[in-house]
Amino acid sequence: MNKKAIVFTKPYTAEYIDEELRDISDDEVLVKMEYTAVSGGTERACIVGSKNTNGDFPRRLGYCGVGYIEELGSSVSELKKGDRVLVYHGKHTNYNICKPHQLTRVEDNSMDSLDASLVIIASMGLGGVRKLELELGESAMVMGLGLLGIFSVQFLALSGANPLIAVDPNLERRRLAIELGADYALDPTEDDFVKKVMEITKGKGVRATVEVTGISSAMNQALECASYMGRISLLGCTRVSDSAVDYYQQVHRPGIKLIGAHNFVRPKLESYPHHWTHHDDCRAILDLISAGKIKVKPIISRVVLPEEAPKIYEELCYDKNFPLGTIFDWRSI
Repeated sequence: MNKKAIVFTKPYTAEYIDEELRDISDDEVLVKMEYTAVSGGTERACIVGSKNTNGDFPRRLGYCGVGYIEELGSSVSELKKGDRVLVYHGKHTNYNICKPHQLTRVEDNSMDSLDASLVIIASMGLGGVRKLELELGESAMVMGLGLLGIFSVQFLALSGANPLIAVDPNLERRRLAIELGADYALDPTEDDFVKKVMEITKGKGVRATVEVTGISSAMNQALECASYMGRISLLGCTRVSDSAVDYYQQVHRPGIKLIGAHNFVRPKLESYPHHWTHHDDCRAILDLISAGKIKVKPIISRVVLPEEAPKIYEELCYDKNFPLGTIFDWRSI
């Protein structure tokens, strides 16, 4: 039996190919995928071979998706055939072979799978927000309105951030952030950006910032805007440091906390305050979507067929305005 897959065969190149689908082992699960989501920042870094990626080709990505279990290994007892599941660190393919720990069951049968398709990416944003330990009424800012940033805006709004500032050069993304709960949306390329942030925060600066761009110049802006003893959650992957931070003046003297928020830095088995497991965060987000408190559909820009992958990834490599939410539809394959 064969499967279809999207593979980065060399730098700047994605191909849609046939691969052999092997048999599952006793401790594995076969999932027929409905949708997989493009994670623009990570996938672009990998396909162009950025620093702090392993640089190996061919490469297969697609860590966020949803599908149905078609087959179970003989030793798997916690799941059953027909379960709809989130697939963590699967691949862009119509069939993923997974270990049970990669899967989170979608309990709400009425939920649209498109809404579930971005939950794993959303959980990464939630993890970064939790680590800020935000208190009701504190000012907050999100630097960068990609998928992680847009979800972070929603989580901060639910957490009682006030005022909540969203920051991105892209006008459409700023408008979307306002729609999804931000109080202000600013362009960081404007000369008076820092002045505007200070005016919004009544001269105090921002108490809690999620930095999602992974660009060190944005990190400098976040530090310029931070309040005394403010906190900055480093959710974006800063793979290349292209400008210096004055750690004495910008971090040490004002007592700023820089918090590493890579998604792998989580408790594995049991959640505790401000540090939840991957599965617990995914379940919480699924419940919030079911309750209508988190919106996914406005974030999805397009649903495309996998055979369009070469063109899609060419856009990702070269177009700075790559559409925010791009989803591959595997249902008919």
